[in-house]
Amino acid sequence: QVQLVESGGGSVQAGGSLRLSCAYTDCTYTMRWFRQAPGKEREFVSSIVRDGRTTYTESVKGRFAISQDNTKKMLYLQMNSLKPEDTATYYCDCFGVWGQGTQVTVSS
Repeated sequence: QVQLVESGGGSVQAGGSLRLSCAYTDCTYTMRWFRQAPGKEREFVSSIVRDGRTTYTESVKGRFAISQDNTKKMLYLQMNSLKPEDTATYYCDCFGVWGQGTQVTVSS
């Protein structure tokens, strides 16, 4: 079974940037980033398919960028112009398998 480990979270001020990473053992499916804020349901953030096509939830379009390096088996999420409402635990996903998450906190 695929295993995923997220890293790169932290605390930043609004307007700052973070780059999340997800190391995976193997994944031949579309990979996704989700996030879950306290008291809220987990929500989709972004996805990337094998041919490189990407999708984003409306609230992060133009600010976040997903990328993947299959040779290194790494998934990334570059997050710019961060807002307090981006505060959440971020998870990477491969066909329903999740990592442990990495916390992102954005202060105003």
